[in-house]
Formats: sequence, C-alpha cells, structure tokens
Amino acid sequence: MAEQLATGAELTGYLRAVSLREDEVLRDLRQTTAELPWGEAMQVPPEEGQLLGLLAGLTPARMLLEIGTFTGYSTLCLARALSPGGRVVTCDITDRWAPIARPAWQRAGVADRIEERFGDAAVSLQEVENDYGRGGFDLIFIDADKSGYPAYYEAALRLVSKAGLIVVDNTLFFGRVFDPGHDDPDTVAVRGFNQALLDDERVDISLLPMADGITLIRRRR
Repeated sequence: MAEQLATGAELTGYLRAVSLREDEVLRDLRQTTAELPWGEAMQVPPEEGQLLGLLAGLTPARMLLEIGTFTGYSTLCLARALSPGGRVVTCDITDRWAPIARPAWQRAGVADRIEERFGDAAVSLQEVENDYGRGGFDLIFIDADKSGYPAYYEAALRLVSKAGLIVVDNTLFFGRVFDPGHDDPDTVAVRGFNQALLDDERVDISLLPMADGITLIRRRR
C-alpha cells in the first residue's frame, strides 16, 4: 500500500488545476486576505473551502455554524452550499475583518444568508444554543483559537444534529503535533485535543492529511 504523498508546490498546483472551481469572487477574496499579516496562514486553502461546500451539500444544509470567520472565505463556501432558505451562523472574536468579508458576500449574492456574531466564542455559542436550541445544525466548522477547541467541540456536540457533521481545522498544526520538541501552547492544545478525540467513544472520526489537517466527526449511531 502506498504511503501518503507529500504535497509540494508543484503537486498542489496540479491538484488545483484539475479539481479547483474557484470563481472570481473567491479568488479575489483569497488574494486580498493573503496580503494581510499572517493572512495566508490563517485562511483556509481554496481546496479546503471547496471541500467544506461539498460536505455541507451532503447534509440537508438548512443550518450551518462556523466558529472562526476571519475574512469570510470559508463562510462564503458554506453559504453557497445552503438549501433554499438556509442560514450560516458565523462567530468571530472581532469584527475587524468584516469590512473585507461583507463585500465579497454581497458580490456573491449570499449576504442575506449569513448571520454574524462577535465576541468570546464561548458566549456566542451559548447565545446560539439559546436562540436555536440543541441539535439544529447540519454542519459545524471549527477554525478558531486552538486553546478553545475542547470547549467549542463540546458545544458543537450539543448543537449538531443527530446525522450532522463537525469539521475541525488545523488538527495537524503545521506538522508540529507529532514532535514533542514543539511545546508552544497552540501545538500542545491541538495535540491534547486530538488525543481526547481519539478516546471519545461518543463519535466516529477521520483525520484527513489535507491542508493543515482536517478532522471529520460524527456522532455514533
């Protein structure tokens, strides 16, 4: 059995050439974000955004939740996958990046499908639960501060529907997670989250070696 391919720049270029369907709105948003400090590192790669849209489309896609908006690339991908009348609720610690996100959402014609919430995510998620109840979201995407992942995951388990999907980003964290020599707080947090998830018998999981690591989670049936 072949081992996982190392994805260098040339192979990534080929992958995008034969599979990526990124239109002008998404491309412009990605390029604008890449010009920001740490913008390219913080933004999901375009192929991950496309995967999110595909995964959302495999669900009823009536209600989607995102924890970590940034400049709204993944939000846009999710909003385009919504069923008629559906909604994306997206949470971020700050509205600093909203002036970049909102024009792109407007250009794409999905701004009216997106509900923004700002502030501490733990507070926002409790408000979301109060407003929408438990079990109402078809897909939940977690891509925020790494130390908060355990709390966001537990909230997601309450909010996701029985047949829904939780998607967690950055679970390989620049390839640092396997190396005990990396003991910075973010790496330690992701490493601990991954181990706790492996031991969590409430769910089925799959960690995809794509982008910076994407973990798919579903409640056991």
